[in-house]
Amino acid sequence: MQIKLTFGDMSLSATLHDNPTARSFYAQLPLSLTLEDYASTEKIADLDKKLTTEGAPAGSSAKKGDLTYYAPWGNLAIFYRNFGHANGLISLGKFTDDITPLVSASNIDVRIEQVGI
Repeated sequence: MQIKLTFGDMSLSATLHDNPTARSFYAQLPLSLTLEDYASTEKIADLDKKLTTEGAPAGSSAKKGDLTYYAPWGNLAIFYRNFGHANGLISLGKFTDDITPLVSASNIDVRIEQVGI
């Protein structure tokens, strides 16, 4: 499952994992969200609908470029720095493009869409 995140005149591509949580996210697309900086480590945005956590591990670690879902808060998280283990963190996929342009602004309006449909 391929997705595209667009902001301003920039576009970033990501590949989602084949797991129930990622499929649940993919089914909600397209989405327009405002990404906010959190802990100088990640960009986060609340989702209107919770994603399924069926079959998900109790938690995971994240690396720069990971697209994740933090189940306790119901938010999307894009990591621009490596992060240790967190309970409730579910990996959705990985950006295939350099995400450095996301880091520059504190709040970024983005559009996330399915690719190849």
